[in-house]
Amino acid sequence: MATSGKNESLGFPPLKWDEEEQATRPMPLHELPRQVGIDNAMAIIAKRHERIAKAITVFWGSQDCVDYMEKLVMSGGDGFGNARVGFKPEVVSALMSLISLHERDQ
Repeated sequence: MATSGKNESLGFPPLKWDEEEQATRPMPLHELPRQVGIDNAMAIIAKRHERIAKAITVFWGSQDCVDYMEKLVMSGGDGFGNARVGFKPEVVSALMSLISLHERDQ
C-alpha cells in the first residue's frame, strides 16, 4: 500500500479551522469569568476542608481573608489551633488562586 503522506490515507479528515468553529472551543482557564475561578477553587477546598471553606466565605472581601489564607499556606495550622501535616497540592493551588483572585478586588 503506497502512502501519499496525506491524512486521507489514514482515514482522518483534513484539519481546517474555520472562524465559526473556533467560537465553540472551550475557554482557556485564564479567560473564564472571575467568579468561575472562585467557585472552582472553593469547591476543591470544601471537598476536603469544609470548615476552612466556610471561614473563607465569611471573611471574603476583607483583608482578614487574605491574611487567613496566607497563614493557612505558610503556618501549618488551620487557623483554629488545630495542627495538620499539610494540604494536598490541589488545595494549596486552590488557596493560592483564591489569594490572587481576592487581591484583584482590592
